[in-house]
Amino acid sequence: MAKKKEYKDQKPKVAKELNGMEVNIDSFGEIQNSLSIDKINEFLNKNVDDKKLRDRDDLNEDQKD
Repeated sequence: MAKKKEYKDQKPKVAKELNGMEVNIDSFGEIQNSLSIDKINEFLNKNVDDKKLRDRDDLNEDQKD
């Protein structure tokens, strides 16, 4: 039988902009993170393509990128 790998001490690989981000779930089921939601949203807007907004003509070119 193969041994299971221990992942507790390993940190996940993240983008440089999100370095140091930690996400935990407290006893009430609420998500606690070390970065502000605004910084996370700014990162996602820059790096993730939103397929719902691809063909919209009313958005500025700056907002699409």
